[in-house]
Amino acid sequence: MKMNGGQMVCESLIREGVDVIFGLPGGAILPLYQTLPEFPQLRHILVRHEQGAAHAADGYARITGRPGVAWATSGPGATNLVTGIATAQMDSVPMVVITGQVGRAAIGTDAFQECDTTGITLPITKHNYLVMNAAEIPAVIKEAFYIANTGRPGPVLVDIPKDVFTEVAEFEYPEVIDLPGYKPTVRPHSGQVRRAARLIEEAERPVILAGHGVIISRAYDELLELAEKAQIPVITTLLGVSSFPTGHVLSAGWPGMHGMAYASLAIEESDLLIALGMRFDDRITGDTRTFAVNSKKIHVDIDPSEIGKNIPVDVPIVGDIKLVLQALNKRVKPLLHGDWLTRIDELRREHPLLGADSAVSLEMRYVVNAIDEATNGNAIIVTGVGQHQMWAAQYYSFKQPNSLVSSCGSGAMGYEVPGAMGAQVGAEDRVVWSVAGDGGFQMTMVELATLVENNIPVKFAIMNNNSLCMVRQWQDFFYEHDHVATIYSGNPDFVRLAQA
Repeated sequence: MKMNGGQMVCESLIREGVDVIFGLPGGAILPLYQTLPEFPQLRHILVRHEQGAAHAADGYARITGRPGVAWATSGPGATNLVTGIATAQMDSVPMVVITGQVGRAAIGTDAFQECDTTGITLPITKHNYLVMNAAEIPAVIKEAFYIANTGRPGPVLVDIPKDVFTEVAEFEYPEVIDLPGYKPTVRPHSGQVRRAARLIEEAERPVILAGHGVIISRAYDELLELAEKAQIPVITTLLGVSSFPTGHVLSAGWPGMHGMAYASLAIEESDLLIALGMRFDDRITGDTRTFAVNSKKIHVDIDPSEIGKNIPVDVPIVGDIKLVLQALNKRVKPLLHGDWLTRIDELRREHPLLGADSAVSLEMRYVVNAIDEATNGNAIIVTGVGQHQMWAAQYYSFKQPNSLVSSCGSGAMGYEVPGAMGAQVGAEDRVVWSVAGDGGFQMTMVELATLVENNIPVKFAIMNNNSLCMVRQWQDFFYEHDHVATIYSGNPDFVRLAQA
């Protein structure tokens, strides 16, 4: 069947199960947009800024587990996507980004709105392509989705010159693909699983440290089974919040710079850390030379480059978290750790969170607690980056898995509005609350218009303290309360803004 390049892109997306695209047109990608009416299966959401398209695709992908799709034109359209692409790369989120490029003959001439999109995005994508012939489009799209959503997920960018969209060629969509050199390890090595099971059975003070990999793998049941069978307390990373029921007796919070003190202390007192799908980043470890020095470590990750990168480990296991936990659950015997669990409870009592049951002032922890009560802990919570992010992660109960959506690795302020949009589009049957800071909200609040235009019912709680609160807190701790450039003197009336 003959098709032009734009038609090939749309047909390929449909064959990959895509139902929604977040994008903004421009000259170089306009031929692709002009084919959209021929494909009513594809819902296009017109954003107000390309950064919003990338973050929305990211939020959609986190909730659905399917690659989110974002489109933009060449030059500034493509560069406006960069923050969102980097966010997805840091948090292992599957995305396929399609950008227009100047015509093939104009590449390298400094043409209007030309930029080296593949060069710019090379460090922040899992892979990227420059497609120079329309006939290549089906295979490239097939590969892009395969790469984005296998192994350690991540964003893949496909850059297509304007005249390739209009070029006509035979459409042949590959049923299977073979990528020499790209063979992600999924099943764990049985010998390493045996070694890990032995360490678990020998430990007296074990701790499970559950990261985003548990959520990506949808390994909630397997994690719960291991924790209950071996009576091991579960501490999560910030991205791992909602991988384990926060109300469970074995739930022990999340640690690190902005987490619960008792969780960090439990890690320091442990004799075995079972790290699942997390990377031991600096916000958790602090000084790696003094982190959990008395514990042995099992590190499970689908990306072998993460294992041993920051912290030496005793038993490395490369594989999909779900499959690794299934294998471990078959080998680990039922265990009891009564004294250790009692010690965890002591640490929790000695280092409690501040109360959130008083409305003396509308502090963010009280607001989050009120949202928790109103939604019975069943909402999806989306945050930007800052103190509001930490309050949300600490004071919401997250009764359903995969319910916290946040930019954690990249730490992108402004994620809270478009990220919530994508999450709501991906989970139309659930309530989505965006818990936002006044600083981050103002970075992408233009997408309120997109939400209204498309009847996307996201709810917002804005921490309006006229400051960049987390940065200001650092100034309090480390710069003698010298609040340079962290105080806003002219915030808008957010209620009237929303009403408009």
